[in-house]
Amino acid sequence: MVLVTRINKVEQFYVNEDMIEFIEETPDTVISLNTGKKIVVMERAETVIAKIREQRIMVHHAIVDGSPPVKREIPTDAAPARLAPKT
Repeated sequence: MVLVTRINKVEQFYVNEDMIEFIEETPDTVISLNTGKKIVVMERAETVIAKIREQRIMVHHAIVDGSPPVKREIPTDAAPARLAPKT
């Protein structure tokens, strides 16, 4: 699960990344879940994607290596992930 901040910048909560259908910027970031629910968050889509990637890497290492999950900080100056062009 990844930590996100509601658009009001006050409430933080976790979203199950397996429930995310897609993420769009309109210009606010909207996370659409496979239940039909939409969540508007303050993080950019690239940041949410980076958090999902980090979570999945952490889980993978825990399963494959048998190592305990270790959370690493995502660098703020990291290059943003490339998003597929809108069709």
